[in-house]
Amino acid sequence: MAYLAPIHRPSSVRNALKIRLLSPDEESLVVAKANRLEIYSLLNDGLVLAHTRALYGKVTMLERLQFAQSPTEYLFVGTDRYMFFLLSWDHELQQLRTQKTYVDQADKTSRDSQTQDGCHVDPTKQYMALQLFDGVITILPLLSKGKKKTASEALSLGESVPARITEFFVRSSGFLYPREGIDARPRLAILYEDNHQRICLSLKNLDYTAGGAGDPGSASLDDVTARDDLELGASHLIPVPAPAYGLLVLSESSITYFDDIHGEALIEPLKEPAIFVTWTAIDAQRWLLADDYGRLYFLMLILEDHEVKGWKLDLLGIASRASTLVYLDNGLVFVGSHQGDSQLVRIQEDGAEILQSLANVAPILDFTIMDMGNRSGETHANEYSSGQARIVTGSGAFQDGSLRSIRSGVGMEDQGVLGEMAHISDLFSLRSSGNMAQSDTLVAAFVNETRVFQFTTSYEVEEREEFAGMALTEGTIHAANVRGNRLLQVTSSRVRILDLDSGMVTAEWSPQDARSITVASANEDHLVISSGGSELIALDLTQDLQVVTRRNFAKEGQIACLHVPTIRQDICIAGFWQSGAVAIIRLSTLETLQRVVITEDTVNVPRSLILTQLIANEPPTLLIAMANGEVVTFSLDAVGNILSRRKATILGTQGATFKILPRKNGLSNVFAICEHSSLIYGSEGRIVYAAVTAEEASCVCAFDSEAYPGAVAIATESDLRIALVDTERTTHVQTLKVNETVRRVAYSSKVKAFGIGTIARKLEGNYEAVHSSYKLCDEVLFKELDRIKFENEELVESCIRADLYDGAGEFIERFVVGTAYMDAPNQDSVRGRIFVIAVTPERKLKIVARINVMGACRALGVIDGNIVAALVKTVVVYSLNGPDLTKLVTYRTSTAPIALSISGNQIAIADLMKSVSVVTYSRPTHAGGSHSLVEVARHFATAWSTAVCHVDDHTWLESDAEGNLMVLAQNVAGVSADDRRRLDVVGEMRLGEMVNKIQKVDVEESGNAVVVPKAFMGTVDGSIYLFALIAPSKQDLLMRLQQAIASRVQSPGNVPFNTYRAFKNSVREAEEPFRFVDGELIEKFLDCPGTMQEGICEEVGMVDVEEMRTMVESLRRIH
Repeated sequence: MAYLAPIHRPSSVRNALKIRLLSPDEESLVVAKANRLEIYSLLNDGLVLAHTRALYGKVTMLERLQFAQSPTEYLFVGTDRYMFFLLSWDHELQQLRTQKTYVDQADKTSRDSQTQDGCHVDPTKQYMALQLFDGVITILPLLSKGKKKTASEALSLGESVPARITEFFVRSSGFLYPREGIDARPRLAILYEDNHQRICLSLKNLDYTAGGAGDPGSASLDDVTARDDLELGASHLIPVPAPAYGLLVLSESSITYFDDIHGEALIEPLKEPAIFVTWTAIDAQRWLLADDYGRLYFLMLILEDHEVKGWKLDLLGIASRASTLVYLDNGLVFVGSHQGDSQLVRIQEDGAEILQSLANVAPILDFTIMDMGNRSGETHANEYSSGQARIVTGSGAFQDGSLRSIRSGVGMEDQGVLGEMAHISDLFSLRSSGNMAQSDTLVAAFVNETRVFQFTTSYEVEEREEFAGMALTEGTIHAANVRGNRLLQVTSSRVRILDLDSGMVTAEWSPQDARSITVASANEDHLVISSGGSELIALDLTQDLQVVTRRNFAKEGQIACLHVPTIRQDICIAGFWQSGAVAIIRLSTLETLQRVVITEDTVNVPRSLILTQLIANEPPTLLIAMANGEVVTFSLDAVGNILSRRKATILGTQGATFKILPRKNGLSNVFAICEHSSLIYGSEGRIVYAAVTAEEASCVCAFDSEAYPGAVAIATESDLRIALVDTERTTHVQTLKVNETVRRVAYSSKVKAFGIGTIARKLEGNYEAVHSSYKLCDEVLFKELDRIKFENEELVESCIRADLYDGAGEFIERFVVGTAYMDAPNQDSVRGRIFVIAVTPERKLKIVARINVMGACRALGVIDGNIVAALVKTVVVYSLNGPDLTKLVTYRTSTAPIALSISGNQIAIADLMKSVSVVTYSRPTHAGGSHSLVEVARHFATAWSTAVCHVDDHTWLESDAEGNLMVLAQNVAGVSADDRRRLDVVGEMRLGEMVNKIQKVDVEESGNAVVVPKAFMGTVDGSIYLFALIAPSKQDLLMRLQQAIASRVQSPGNVPFNTYRAFKNSVREAEEPFRFVDGELIEKFLDCPGTMQEGICEEVGMVDVEEMRTMVESLRRIH
């Protein structure tokens, strides 16, 4: 059974509009990103996200509606499952409210529109026209029923009525503005291509007759005017309002004004050809246009006595290639893009200025996993987090093409590096004066010395050779400011209190018998140290280090860790080596108030602990880092000093070290330093563990200084730096602009570089030239190191990093690249090539082998040290023999292989039309024998495959072009040979986005894992998903939990969850997802009110709500 959770949500923008939704006095920007709506407010500093909401369906259209009885406008939304609904803003609940829903407008007898779905409201606000099917325009009357008590009661949309048209391939359409004194019927203009490939314009009047009770009425569209002499490149219609009226036709080489009353056309050629892709109106005479190359144009009509005499077109500048344009106000326009960053642009006299960019990684054409957090020794797969993996995608297209490094976790932004310093053991931040509000001094402790760095407000830093009398020739165990403008320093041999003004030692204390100090911790009034490993000594900082009390814990064993909390002045907490116990100790007497054995394992002992306030209005949280990488948490009752609500989480394989990072309102975050550094923080009443991008941190401390407010100091194995760390987990995207389509990406950890196949598009004269190349880029700076240019009309189709058998008994690392020619002269000519490329010690690319092939090389793989190539109708295995590639064996596919997944000696082949087949590769068993590819299993169904991946024994994950996911399993226990050759569907779900790439991940399983991650998926809309398999013991629980939550949690439009996620293609439509669990829905359990959580748990048969929360929290942590 399968589990799916989003790592990076969709970022592609295809639909957006301006609407007075949140307030009658404020216009907001609504942006649709696949199945999510985002509402932005326009403030002085740009667009600010005001609200976001997920929908049960991919948004295909947006429209604004205004009703007289409502002060705000309504949002009409259409989805890919032909679900349509009207939304308004609920000011009391501060969320979207569903006003009306059209359950299903699908016409089973009509063909889906071959162009993008359209939605138009006629200027008289009486009708809405939906373009959903070829030959049909769906009419929705907009009604307003008298005076009602509330706006919601006054609102009414009539029932939909189909109107047949003879035009099929519609390029553009829209209602014309009505003229006074002329036919008042709404007039619809349609730009279309006829059966003779002529571009035609048709004007139609709408006749609508309202029906009676139970009768939706009728509608017809009657021809008024038609023209069939338009330019072949005509693409868009722009209705022109008063005073000019009529419409504009945008073409590649001209713009035409058409007078709909007199039938006259004014045609003027463009100075340079342009492929217009979208437009937005500024006012009645001016528009903004965008073309396929990202150029923005300003179009203005020239009028004389309300008659159009011509037009003027000016180039404003370059932005992302627009999918939609929205003119906001005061010269600001929103450029929504599918293949580049969406942008807020200001239109000025001298051009266009980009004010703000919204990151977009769509479309993800390919991606590679740069690292998996070096988890080779990990044994606890249930605590795997996608934040430990860095995913590098090939995103965008042509001038918007880029490499994107994506990592989910807590971001860290370097502010500066103090210098190269190795073996820093600890860091402390100090104030050089007791009356300062912020720190200005950083202490770096080493084994045998201490170094001090002082900062100024002008970002200057000075290393001090002397500071307040500190002993800099010794290693510092603890340092802090204390009351009375004094400084505390603890070394392994002594404790000193220093006067900050004079630098004089005001008090000093050393252990008896020259024993060393191993651990120390302090609050404002007391210092507790461990001397000799087993004795605790409490010193009074207000009484010149007078010994308050001492106690020997020899029976417990050596003291492993110690913490004196600042939020509880009366206790300290200690962890012990031999017993594996943690004790709450009264500070004044050192008597044990409570003792808890964390583990009976004598090797797995506490290594670090901290008591802090993570969650507001909750008891303080005690965090204990164990030697095996586990973090155990307790809630500490302030009255009885009782530890309760124990939870355990695994961060890595080694013990973590904790450091407190203060937040506002008395709360704190905890930085856990280990091989997978994490930030531990409170959010929505629970503790969250998030991976931090600081991979090599060895020690950390808060450094809130005037020069670097809210910063932290981080020491690595080689340097010391100042950085800003986010307070919560987000998805971080780093961008390298390539300005070419990044078609394929491969990564070599050995070379520390990426191999990327790119496609560049340029205008040479009035002709479009396309060139392709293969580049080597550095993994850190993404700097281009070298490139290989391919022939004209030859494009990169595939590339991999491979360990190939060189024929001499060795495996060598190589990049393998497959290409295709765009236009081959005849069927017998070369249609593609395969290259084997080496990287020289100078980090240059060198072609070591190549071969011409008779089909485009769509996919590549490696099996047993040999190259597997997916060509047209054929899969071929090649061996590398010096400079030659030798064909070993071939396999004939049904149509065209589109993707490969290799596991062991099996190759899963995703066919363009015929789903998946599995073949087994075998070497010769005797001298003179031949290699073989034998089909062992097949999915006997029609599916337009896009990707395939091996996810388990005899199990594969397949995606199709219609946005579905299928889990296929070979029936190896079948009775007959035919049964055993069959790939059965053991899970299916509609994702709603087309998947371009599925990449397998190897995470070792553990017995208590709820789900086991198996693969990442990248989609056309910029989403990245984590696919996992559910442990057999949790399958029934998660299925029942999904059903219980779906029945209680509604999405805008009241679309049923089962309908949204049910499999659907052109052949078959299911009623619900099959053996698939939607992780995003499961995680909504944490957002449900307490009473609803109790009801859900009761329905699924789990009494303990806290146990359910813990399980769902663990599921959220994996992505």
